[in-house]
Amino acid sequence: MAAVAMSYYCKPSPFLGQFPSHFAKSPSRQIARTAVQDYKISALFWGSKKSVERKELDVSLKDSILIGSGLEGTSANQMTLKKISLSIISSISEVSSDGWDACSLDATGPDKFNPFLTHDFLSSLEESGSAVKETGWMPSHIVAMDDSENVLGVVPLYLKSHSYGEFVFDHSWADAYYGFGSRYYPKFQCCVPFTPVTGPRILVRNTPFRDQIFDVLVSALKDLTAKSQVSSLHITFPTEKEWHKLKEQGFLQRIGMQYHWKNRNYKNFDEFLMDMKQSKRKNIRQERKKISAQNLNMKRLRGYEIKARHWDTFYSFYRNTTDNKWGTPYLTREFFHIMGSKMGDQLLLVVAEEGDELVAGALNLIGGDTLFGRLWGCHPKAYYPSLHFEACYYQTIEHYMLQSLALCDRLSMLGYLMQAMEAAIELNLNTVEAGAQGEHKIQRGYLPVTTYSCHYLIDEAFRKAIEEFLVRESTQVKLVMKLIHDSGPFKEDIQ
Repeated sequence: MAAVAMSYYCKPSPFLGQFPSHFAKSPSRQIARTAVQDYKISALFWGSKKSVERKELDVSLKDSILIGSGLEGTSANQMTLKKISLSIISSISEVSSDGWDACSLDATGPDKFNPFLTHDFLSSLEESGSAVKETGWMPSHIVAMDDSENVLGVVPLYLKSHSYGEFVFDHSWADAYYGFGSRYYPKFQCCVPFTPVTGPRILVRNTPFRDQIFDVLVSALKDLTAKSQVSSLHITFPTEKEWHKLKEQGFLQRIGMQYHWKNRNYKNFDEFLMDMKQSKRKNIRQERKKISAQNLNMKRLRGYEIKARHWDTFYSFYRNTTDNKWGTPYLTREFFHIMGSKMGDQLLLVVAEEGDELVAGALNLIGGDTLFGRLWGCHPKAYYPSLHFEACYYQTIEHYMLQSLALCDRLSMLGYLMQAMEAAIELNLNTVEAGAQGEHKIQRGYLPVTTYSCHYLIDEAFRKAIEEFLVRESTQVKLVMKLIHDSGPFKEDIQ
């Protein structure tokens, strides 16, 4: 049974739900007519990794005719026809970087610039062999162009043969499909691979036809999903505005949470500490003292300061993390070199040195008002209490931020946490995003924020079952977030 498979494969979760009884009543579920309602879903998290045959795309998208207000300066009563040509591209290299980035920048606005949505970042994933067909990430990006071949909208889209590297977990959904004799993979995934960072997913130029182009692209996504005979389409970490608009288009809504640090116009790190409860403030100061006692030199390298040797060493740290924590590395060595050559000052690498040797590092990307933390790693034989928090969080709070992926003892995270916070203060950035997971971040000033995802399932029986689950899950996520906020590390008068 699907529910039994979920109980077997999945890790426990605080968000539990019972499988709806009607799920077994679909005529297409003849092999599973027993009382599924007697079983419970253990979690919507990790499940077994099943190999599936990769599916090639053999579909086309229909062009659209838009009727809207004319170009600037045209009479208000005059209407202009716009033909929008839609295409699916198998590599982001098939669209110009200027065209793609214009859509990305218009979608976010300069103040909210998101480096993960750029042509440089996404092409680095493809060129390095990290997000390609062979790794289960077949690029299937949608591009909308006008008659003059100006790019008006783009959608980062991948045909997936698994659910890894997404950070919105649906492995139990796949197990349920499998248990009922159906196929969950392949599926479509609209996202930035391996990157749990919120941002727009339907990237549209700021034109008089912006809303219409958005709707055309969403319709194209749904049509492509149906024509390709895949199980589903998932849009992960969209903006809240997109999340609401996509509900109107028939997508199921799901929420999650991450831990972010907010800069309340702090002039320095000590000013931030004064907003903390006395016990938390004392704990952080003790953690930072452990770094200075270990004779480690913390450095923040940006752009041209990051040399090839730094990337090679950081890759070894990254592999140390994956080999001990994940088991499978998503990113190749080439990815870091290619990204480094393309993205320059948008990258911040916080490193720890012992003498002349690099012993740990944390990778951050700099956005318009946010420091995004990505990866952390250390030397395989290194053990430095509090280092992870110093490098990933505290340093980046004073300079920006990083997603902490703990490997060494949790105390070793402290150094990088503090570096991120210090970096954000120095650069006058509003937020440090600490990525997925990490309850240890709460006591260091990182509080939960809501994340969003949208899900379009073809099978109505599965859709109904998952919809009911998501309602219950959402209630519990909101409750957990409230409890964390109510017992947070800040003084009562700090919101």
